[in-house]
Amino acid sequence: MRVATSLSVLVLSAGGIGHAVMTSVDTGIGRIDPFRDMKNRPDGGHGMNLLLVGTDGRDKITPQEKRKYRLGGAPCRCTDTIMLVHISADRERASVVSLPRDSYTEIPEHTVAATGKHHKPHPIKLNAVYSEGGPGLTVRTVEHMTKVKIDHYLEVDFTSFMKTVDTLGGVEICNARPLKDSYTGLNLGVGTHRLTGGQALQYVRSRHIDGTADLGRMQRQQRFLAALIHQASSSGILLNPVKFRDVASTMLNSVRADRGFGPEEMLALGEAMRDFTPASSEFTSVPVRPAGRWTKGLGSTVKWDRAKSEKLFQMLREDKPLAPHPPKTRKATVVDVPPRQIRVQVYNGTPTDGLGRTVDTALHSTGFNTTRTPLNGGSREVRRTYVTYDPRWDRSAKSLAAALPGCELRAVKRQGPTLKVTAGRDYKGVTPVRAEEVYRGRFAAATGDQVVCP
Repeated sequence: MRVATSLSVLVLSAGGIGHAVMTSVDTGIGRIDPFRDMKNRPDGGHGMNLLLVGTDGRDKITPQEKRKYRLGGAPCRCTDTIMLVHISADRERASVVSLPRDSYTEIPEHTVAATGKHHKPHPIKLNAVYSEGGPGLTVRTVEHMTKVKIDHYLEVDFTSFMKTVDTLGGVEICNARPLKDSYTGLNLGVGTHRLTGGQALQYVRSRHIDGTADLGRMQRQQRFLAALIHQASSSGILLNPVKFRDVASTMLNSVRADRGFGPEEMLALGEAMRDFTPASSEFTSVPVRPAGRWTKGLGSTVKWDRAKSEKLFQMLREDKPLAPHPPKTRKATVVDVPPRQIRVQVYNGTPTDGLGRTVDTALHSTGFNTTRTPLNGGSREVRRTYVTYDPRWDRSAKSLAAALPGCELRAVKRQGPTLKVTAGRDYKGVTPVRAEEVYRGRFAAATGDQVVCP
């Protein structure tokens, strides 16, 4: 979740502001050495791999903010989110892989430096590794699970996330259905919203919106990260040295990073990624087995799909893109129900010959499952296009109506799942629509430009 803040370092540093500015903001970074005394590490591949970790630190958040954004309780000193980011060798692509927090793993044998206590390998949830052995053990565990060598480590908390979003002027997200979570206090209606830092934190933390739980949360985090990259790269911040310094200083104030990721590395990487956009990024999550696993002492855990996850990380090591090239489409309105799931029968309600065929073809072209056999309506003097639907399929009706601007919705009980469109004299064409579900490839990966607001 907050690791979106860290990835923005790569984007914001692309402004080429200069060594002096980057050196001044570098003083706010907490330095750690997660690679100390590490042995038997994976071979390095092509490109750069960063482990981005979001902790639940909330020490600098005011009591008012804690109440408003439901941030009460003691922090668990664990990793609320872990993402593996691969920057391609040509610096033209960033692949972001979310690692489920409840992933089942076996922690490597280790000795806790602070106490000198030795621990043998034992089962654990991935998000609990940090509390047992800190950044170093987290890096070792992720490398053991993925066989991907980590080059750099970045860690952020709630505070840096909220302040960065506010300094950017908010981040715009859109949703086709209401989002409400009583645990975080998130309450967003359908539409486009510009989220403040606190609202953004609610958005990326929410796990109780629907039955998708942590999977849905990871997808929203990826959607937000793409929107954050879009905001940073399109707002002019990169061309404004003063604004850049303010954003970078705010962002890095609560960040911890390995000693090797300093101003020179940030500038070199930023210069190479000067033209980075949401389309340059791709997002996915580790493939998991359909059913969770109950583990004694750990509770419900997530098991990775071994074959698919091994192939995924092999592609990262080989510096290959994860997301396919999506079909080229015009900008489309986001709707709740995928058009392909909506069955439509078209009727011509005017004297104009062929209008039914025209409407059927247009709806079919934007993805609706039309019958391909339009009919004449009972009346040929319909002025306003209307859609009749069974109330049980009201979400589908609203999605269809978005493609027919100005149409009237008429509920008809027991009509069944097929929606009926009667084209009137006011018909002026079909507006392209798409569901929040985007075109994804073998690893359910999508590029950032597919998940930001149209």
